[in-house]
Amino acid sequence: MHTPVTHTLALRDYGHSHGSHAHDHFQVLIGLDGVLEIEVEGRGAGIAAGEAQVVAPGDRHDFSARRHGAVCLVLDTTQPAWARCAERAPPDSPQLHTLARYLAQCMKQPQASALALQHGPALLLEAWSPAPASPSDSRRRRIDWPLLADWARARWHEPLSVADLADVACLSPSQFAQRCRDEQGVSAMHWLRSLRLAHARELRLGGMSVAETARRTGYRSPSALTAALRR
Repeated sequence: MHTPVTHTLALRDYGHSHGSHAHDHFQVLIGLDGVLEIEVEGRGAGIAAGEAQVVAPGDRHDFSARRHGAVCLVLDTTQPAWARCAERAPPDSPQLHTLARYLAQCMKQPQASALALQHGPALLLEAWSPAPASPSDSRRRRIDWPLLADWARARWHEPLSVADLADVACLSPSQFAQRCRDEQGVSAMHWLRSLRLAHARELRLGGMSVAETARRTGYRSPSALTAALRR
């Protein structure tokens, strides 16, 4: 079963008071006015007007605005494709910041705010990391297989599908499936099953019980894990 992607889009005013938290979704902050001081997992930065940052799920971040406060457009999203954006520096993209300001204006108008929420998340992702325009372009897009493997290993409790992997790789499911066959020599689901089994072997070799290993790697029961290991 494919987990639905959810989004919220908001304009947020930040004051001098210090805040600190973590959440289980991606948070995209785009500066519109003032400077928001933010420290993510010990790494400090400032988000001024025209600058942006992605906070990954689980990353604790501390934040406060400078003396005149700060205003940011904030996207909270479970879209897994933002994982690639969180791994690299924000683009120096006039289109991204022009779009953010346009969406901010829409958020102030009741009739336009629903339209901004409907289309804004996909447009922001496209402006941050443009999707391939054609199948031939997609074949040139590099897949970071180790990063994708790490992403999957953190989500064995979810029923991962080829579509989920394709979302992270910013490809269509059919494009991702073909790239996996070309570059890994197996189908996408075979690659995913092999990755899960390899992780289970690591945990068992480290002395973890069969039951706990099955729970951590998403097998439906200890006997299912034992059968997979025997095969």
